[in-house]
Amino acid sequence: MDRRTKEEEEDIFYSPENMEASDDEENGRNDEDEKTMLSHLRATLENQDPSCKEIDDLTLRRFLRARDLDVEKASRMFIKYLTWRRSFVPKGSISASEIINQLNDNKIYMQGTDTRGCPVMVVFGAKHFPSKGGTEELKRLVVFAFDKLCSRIPDGQEKLTIIVDLQGYGYSNSDVRGYTAILSILQEYYPERLGKVFMIHVPYIFMTVWKIIYPFIDKNTKKKFVFIESKKLRGALLEEINESQLPDIYGGKLKLVPIQDST
Repeated sequence: MDRRTKEEEEDIFYSPENMEASDDEENGRNDEDEKTMLSHLRATLENQDPSCKEIDDLTLRRFLRARDLDVEKASRMFIKYLTWRRSFVPKGSISASEIINQLNDNKIYMQGTDTRGCPVMVVFGAKHFPSKGGTEELKRLVVFAFDKLCSRIPDGQEKLTIIVDLQGYGYSNSDVRGYTAILSILQEYYPERLGKVFMIHVPYIFMTVWKIIYPFIDKNTKKKFVFIESKKLRGALLEEINESQLPDIYGGKLKLVPIQDST
C-alpha cells in the first residue's frame, strides 16, 4: 500500500496555489554575486573555447543559474551544450523536412503570448504516438519547437509558458523513453527557459507515467510543472495569459495554429 506523505503528494502534484514560490526564489538572488560569477564563467569558457566570446551574457547567465552560480559546474554544462549543439544541429537549425512524421500529427502549437509578452506553446499529448518517427525524430521536434519559441522571446525576458493538454491520453500515447529524452534536452541544453508548464486534463494513466519520470526532473524544474483541476482551468490560465491571447478552446480569443505554420 502506498504510504506517500501529504508533503510528497504536494511536491509531485504541484498546484496553482504554489505558483509564486519559484518566482520568489529567483527574486532572492544577489545581483552582485551573480555578476561576479558571470564574469568568472565568461573568462573560464573563453579560455577553453575562444568561440565563447560571441556568446551573450544572458545565455551564460542561464547556465550559471541552472548550476546555482557554481562556475565550474556551469562551465562544464555549457561546454557540453556546445558539443551537443554542433553534433545534433550541425546546420544551425532543424528543418521541417527532418521531422515530417512528428509535424504531421499536429501535436504542438505556438499560440499567442503570455502576460510578459513571451510565446505560449500548447502540446497535445494524445496526438503523440511513440511508433511514429521514433525517439530521435521526437528529439529533433523538441529542438525545432524550442528554437522557434526562444527566437520569439522579447528583450528582457527569458522564459516560456507551456500548456500540456492530456485530454484523451491513453496507453498508445505513453512514451517514457521519449519523455525522459525531452526532459534531458530541456534541462541540459535549454536551462532556465521554462516559466510555467500547465498540465491540464490529466488522466490517471498519465500519473503512473509521471511517477516514473519524476525522479529524472531536477528540483528547480519540478517547480515549473503546475497540475490544474478542470474546474480551475480558465482562471489559472488567465493568471498567466490574457484572454485575447488564450486559445479559444480554453475560453480565449485565439485559434490554434500548428507550430510549423506559425509566423
